[in-house]
Amino acid sequence: MSRFFRHYQAFHAIIETGTVTGAAERLGVSQPAISNLLAQLERRTRLKLFERNRGRLLPTPEAMVLFDEIDTVIRGLGQVSQAVVDLQNQKAGQLQVATNHAMAFGFMPEQIARFAADKPNLTVAFQSQYSAKIQDWVMAGLFEIGICEQPVRTDGLDWVPFFFEIQCAVPADSPLARHEELTPILLDDVPFIVMGADHMVTRRAREAFHREGANLRIRCQTDLFRNALNLVKQGLGVTLVDPFTLSSDDRSGYVLRRFAPRILLDVIIVTARGRPISAIGAQFLEQVSASMTTLATAAPDPAEP
Repeated sequence: MSRFFRHYQAFHAIIETGTVTGAAERLGVSQPAISNLLAQLERRTRLKLFERNRGRLLPTPEAMVLFDEIDTVIRGLGQVSQAVVDLQNQKAGQLQVATNHAMAFGFMPEQIARFAADKPNLTVAFQSQYSAKIQDWVMAGLFEIGICEQPVRTDGLDWVPFFFEIQCAVPADSPLARHEELTPILLDDVPFIVMGADHMVTRRAREAFHREGANLRIRCQTDLFRNALNLVKQGLGVTLVDPFTLSSDDRSGYVLRRFAPRILLDVIIVTARGRPISAIGAQFLEQVSASMTTLATAAPDPAEP
């Protein structure tokens, strides 16, 4: 097949277009070149492949049997050629990204949709998971890009840090809503909804309350910022929430206030060290990094508690 591929390709194009002229235009060659390829194919196969009728080539029954055999191959190679062009233009390939849960509800789906808008042949592998697992997935090659919370728990990763200021959400009808800024003193003994005890935001909140001599009264623990925010909407207490959860929320049933002292959520983009990243991955990294930068705040001062 490979030895006579160009001949079969010309034959296939003649049947599909019905003329030598049409086949020549499709393949980008001259009409004499198509006629010559067809003549050579008929000699080599010892088959009469076409009858000529008023300027058109009518395939013989033998030709149609041959056409059925080679049609899948010719079309498949055409798809391969188009895939190469799409890859060169970064319109195909596979985007492999795993993120923490906070980004999975709105921020990351919006990023993926924007990235894929002009790439009809792009396939996407997208998953959300806890941060340690994301780092394991990237190291194992299951995902090319991971976005998770610090710290880096696995050797062999390259990472870029971002810092996001946490805000305080209080029920809309709470007396606390009259304050523009909330502090541990103002929130002393107020029912609080927190992430898990080991989560960095919970640890940093506990430290802030301890420094001020205030009581962090934990009424509810949950594993997702979104769960915490929904509990605030039901009036169960106040919470500290990240900008990604807020970006995909309807903002109803609560008000946001700045929390002082500042509490940050440390997020990193991780890739496997020494493993080349695809052109698609590099392009997506550029987009998502820019979007994260617009939400990020300055890195913490070393003297900041």
